[in-house]
Amino acid sequence: MIARDALAQLPVRTALPALREALDGAGTAVLCAPPGTGKTTLVPLELAGLTGAGPRRRVLVAEPRRIAARAAARRMAWLLGEKVGEQVGFTVRGERRAGPRTAVEVVTTGVLLQRLQRDPELAGVDVVVLDECHERHLDADTCAAFLLDVRETLRPELRLVAASATTDALGWARLLGGSDGAAQVVEAAGVSHPVDVVWAPPERPVRPAHGLRVDPALLTHVAGVVRRALRERSGDVLCFLPGVGEIGRVAGELAGVDAEVLQVHGRAPAEVQDAVLAGGDGVRRVVLATSVAESSLTVPGVRVVVDSGLARVPRMDHARGLSALTTVRASRAAARQRAGRAGREAPGVVYRCWAEGEDARLPAFPEPEIKVADLTAFALQTACWGDPSASGLALLDPPPAGALAAAREVLTAIGAVDGDGRATPRGARMARMGVHPRLARALLDGAAEVGVKRAAEVVALLSEEPPRAYGDDLAAAWRTARRGGDGYAARWRQEARRLASVGAEPGVAPGVARGSGGGADSGGSAGSGAAVDARANAGAGAGANTGANAGASDDVVAGLVAALAFPERVARARGVGGYLMASGTGAELAGAGPGTGARAGDGSRLRDAGWLAVAVADRPVASVSARVRLAAVIDEETARAAARALYSSGEEVGWADGEVVARTVTRLGAIELSSRPLTAPNPELLRDAVVSGLRREGLGLLRWSPAAQALRQRMAFLHREVGVPWPDVSDAALLERAWDWLGIELGRARRRADLERIDAGQALNRLLPWATGDAARFDTLAPERIEVPSGSHIRVDYGGDQPVLAVKLQELFGWHESPRVADGRVPVLVHLLSPAGRPAAVTADLASFWRDGYRSVRAELRGRYPKHPWPEDPTTAEPTRHTSARLKRG
Repeated sequence: MIARDALAQLPVRTALPALREALDGAGTAVLCAPPGTGKTTLVPLELAGLTGAGPRRRVLVAEPRRIAARAAARRMAWLLGEKVGEQVGFTVRGERRAGPRTAVEVVTTGVLLQRLQRDPELAGVDVVVLDECHERHLDADTCAAFLLDVRETLRPELRLVAASATTDALGWARLLGGSDGAAQVVEAAGVSHPVDVVWAPPERPVRPAHGLRVDPALLTHVAGVVRRALRERSGDVLCFLPGVGEIGRVAGELAGVDAEVLQVHGRAPAEVQDAVLAGGDGVRRVVLATSVAESSLTVPGVRVVVDSGLARVPRMDHARGLSALTTVRASRAAARQRAGRAGREAPGVVYRCWAEGEDARLPAFPEPEIKVADLTAFALQTACWGDPSASGLALLDPPPAGALAAAREVLTAIGAVDGDGRATPRGARMARMGVHPRLARALLDGAAEVGVKRAAEVVALLSEEPPRAYGDDLAAAWRTARRGGDGYAARWRQEARRLASVGAEPGVAPGVARGSGGGADSGGSAGSGAAVDARANAGAGAGANTGANAGASDDVVAGLVAALAFPERVARARGVGGYLMASGTGAELAGAGPGTGARAGDGSRLRDAGWLAVAVADRPVASVSARVRLAAVIDEETARAAARALYSSGEEVGWADGEVVARTVTRLGAIELSSRPLTAPNPELLRDAVVSGLRREGLGLLRWSPAAQALRQRMAFLHREVGVPWPDVSDAALLERAWDWLGIELGRARRRADLERIDAGQALNRLLPWATGDAARFDTLAPERIEVPSGSHIRVDYGGDQPVLAVKLQELFGWHESPRVADGRVPVLVHLLSPAGRPAAVTADLASFWRDGYRSVRAELRGRYPKHPWPEDPTTAEPTRHTSARLKRG
């Protein structure tokens, strides 16, 4: 029986007429409805006609998370008085509960992507609702782009709704409207209860979160705020934390509180998630949750929210080739969503664990994943869609060109796309597997080596990182999962069966590809769990345990599969606990390094391994090396086989420790496997190595005499004041053109001492414009010396912004105008010196000085230097280098 009373109380009902009108008209709409209004539960039922209003339609609801998809389906089924799988069902990766009567199906965005790839028309679907689009998950953005493409080219009648509580409504409206203008924005006024805000920052400063690290002092503070909330307020407490590790630590800090402490996250068993969402039985509860509890579901009984202010999001560290989750400050939009959980059923309160003054500095919305995440899976999806560049897709934010190019390189290396970026048959099969393309490559190629069942089991471990308690040894974690009875082990077995099923399906023949490969629920089986098991068993009978190395040990299998997934992360030992990955990134075992108080990899087989296949790594604070979280022991042969595209052998001539080093070297990426001296290196490589050394150590290696420095200053002056054809002689320009002026000498140089013997001035002369004839005018345009009235030839200093002539004042008697250089363009700055050679005056206008400044200089200096002439009219006096007496003697 339909729970009509409950449906009637949902505030979004008032917005339904406008929503229907928008969909019946333009076919698209943006629905903005506050938390608790029923946008996730009532709207799909109404659009499907299951409440008695409107025609019957089939509605697909896309949620960003599995827990939200299951919860939404169960809530809608309860409202209809049915069980899940009848008129309302759901499909997530590895689990499907839907039947022929299902009119509303809730799926994850990953599952929707898989369906769109298999059936772009979405045959039989009338309406698609993209829920919680404000979170800007990459799969959700991709789904929206594909659906808009479908509406444009295949099914203009397909209706599309973007729904969220807090979103960039105008941006989504423009996107959904396309060339016809903005889609209609339908707003539902919520009747959410008031939520008080209590600012509860830590009393003492805490270290900012970095990578996966959160300051334990902050977690202790959050636990203290939960205890405070339990004392000050009534009702259940919902506490938001960034990840599973932080949830476990805070749960430990709350031991002994007078409440049931529950943990909700993406890895929690479905029965635990369901129990939390079903509500309590009179016992007060503290629910510790990740961002999965922000939206799409209501935790009954919650009146208090404690917000740590942190979130965990995917990031791609391109410098190290690592893709991992990292901890960031939650956005203001996320903080509003979290606070709204406290006001779903009654007035509530949110305790925010940061200062009120910090709130305005938080980002307004979460950063779109497309800007910061690994784009390899996205690039494969767009390639399979037929738009490898994604240029024809309607996206709120375009993918960064560099990240997309890096993703295409990975896909090309693993054989997923061709030279034009188009998906190969192998790539199309990878896209259907519902895992990252790297893991799909490991499953395909690993199955040929060790059998599909064992390859699938290791890939299942890699697709969802095992708990830290399983250790850092991938093979040991595999054995723990096989005998484990915890929630992770149950999910792992289910995923392993699914992967064995898809890995055994007919398709492109697997085999180690000549190349290397480089969150959200991605993809999934369209069949039930029983069907997955049946296909997996069928696959097992068809060679699931066959392959070139089918009888290999677990350690060998784990290492091979991990290396196939991440060939650029195969690593060779260099010191205790230290490794160098083929990508060039250094790595350390967790626990290694100064100040840790532990030996590298204590208690792990990894500690003494010569080679590792690194599966999971992150970057610690202020560290240049990655930290190994999960890896498998391998040997050099396995490393070479998995990363064969990174293997190279050839001549290497370079500059090291002040001399040219020539060797024949074999490498696996950045890892040097072997080397031997090269007796007759290529002359061009030799010259390049010397230039490299010069660029690394600077032009100071050359011999710069005072004459050479003066020549360079004169050339720089003409380049600045005249321009072409006078060359640029800055450090950067000279290093760039090293062969033009140092070619002969560089060809003979082999070490630092050879460079130190090179006369830089003699070499610089080669850069003068001899070909145009202008070099002949060099001494005229920038004379090295200028003859003054006394007959002296005084050196001009070109080292400053203006040429300087420093000369004794008496030598310029009779000179009416200041000298000029560069064809008269630039006046020379005259430094007038006393008879002792000390500065007396500076002028660029000698005539003005004789007229106005000379008197004061004469009055000051003639008493100090009485033996030298100080005529009243210097313009008519005889210039001299000598004293008055010497001048009279002639």
